[in-house]
Amino acid sequence: MKILITGGKGQLGTELYKCFERGFTELGTPEILKQSNEVRSIDVDELDITDIKAVKAFFEKEKYDAVINCAAYTNVDGCEAHRDDAFRVNAIGPRNLAIACEEIGAKLIHVSTDYVFPGNGNIPRTECDTPAPLSAYGSTKYLGEQYVRDFCSRYFIVRTAWLYGYFGKNFVKTIMNAARKFGKLTVVNDQRGNPTNAADLAHHLIKLLDTEEYGIYHGTGTGECSWYDFAAEIVKAAGIDADVAPCTSEEYAEAHPDAADRPKYSALDNGMFRVTVGDEFRPWQDALKCFMDNYKE
Repeated sequence: MKILITGGKGQLGTELYKCFERGFTELGTPEILKQSNEVRSIDVDELDITDIKAVKAFFEKEKYDAVINCAAYTNVDGCEAHRDDAFRVNAIGPRNLAIACEEIGAKLIHVSTDYVFPGNGNIPRTECDTPAPLSAYGSTKYLGEQYVRDFCSRYFIVRTAWLYGYFGKNFVKTIMNAARKFGKLTVVNDQRGNPTNAADLAHHLIKLLDTEEYGIYHGTGTGECSWYDFAAEIVKAAGIDADVAPCTSEEYAEAHPDAADRPKYSALDNGMFRVTVGDEFRPWQDALKCFMDNYKE
């Protein structure tokens, strides 16, 4: 299979490409990795996915069987300050890829987010639930989903949450660095979700590639916690001598008035994976421990 990864320099794109290079994932060896595949990983320096003419010209030269779109404007607060940029990357980019994939008959895996939901309730969101995003990040990502559905007939939309991995910036690395530097952290304790190891997500995206199980998926680590719980477990697992204290969203907003609104409860239920290719996401604590065991700073 000939596969293109966009957003290839990010944490998920890099993890995906490494899986194809190795021929296995941290969770095992999906069938497609036992086959001969031609995989190319690119980023904005090679293709600006927000430019429809550039995207069409790129796909006219190279015919792919599948595209995995990991490109995104993920700075939640930055999206509020730069809404047009977020719109281009999170909505127009996926639209352009969807159009191009449809023209060449390629499958499209598009990675989305738990932030498409408003954060009300206390039961994990299913793929049947209706999004209602609070922030510019969530809104532009949701529009990107809609464009993918409108313009591509062979799509997998996979919503994930609280993603961290070996490559690039993420919450786990930020907490470890801050804990070592300051010795004391204050973290929000009333926003709950699912920490997700990029290795787990990459494994499941790869499993989808040689199927026709099209549709919307939720793909997150098993179990839920607050950001405070997550941070405390990170500090503990890393063996860092630091104190982690809880605070409320209101206290955080008072200290950071320019911060975007974030959902109070955005845990997801991986129902579609369970009933199709299988849900092998690890408990978030186990996945974090594995990350700590393998991560080299």
